[in-house]
Amino acid sequence: MKKDIHPSYGPVVFRDRAANHTFLTRSTMTSEKTIEWEDGNTYPVVDVEISNVSHPFYTGTARVLDTAGRVEKFQKRYGAGKAGATGSAGATDSTGKKRG
Repeated sequence: MKKDIHPSYGPVVFRDRAANHTFLTRSTMTSEKTIEWEDGNTYPVVDVEISNVSHPFYTGTARVLDTAGRVEKFQKRYGAGKAGATGSAGATDSTGKKRG
């Protein structure tokens, strides 16, 4: 590796503000704020909006979208059963002439 071009890689504490959860890991991120960790050492702390502790996908609170229901609802509302739903029966082109 080339010298003096890579950022420093060291211990950093990430703090999830949504779940009030902190974890110590290694990263190239830096911060002016510091926190005293459980081991008595002081580390830079990076505040994050969301992590695996508060994200709906990981917590199991994610909503499952009913795509089949949405398609049926769309077809019911705009389905081919209505007159003119296909768009070609009474439509005109940009010159005003009747299409199809």
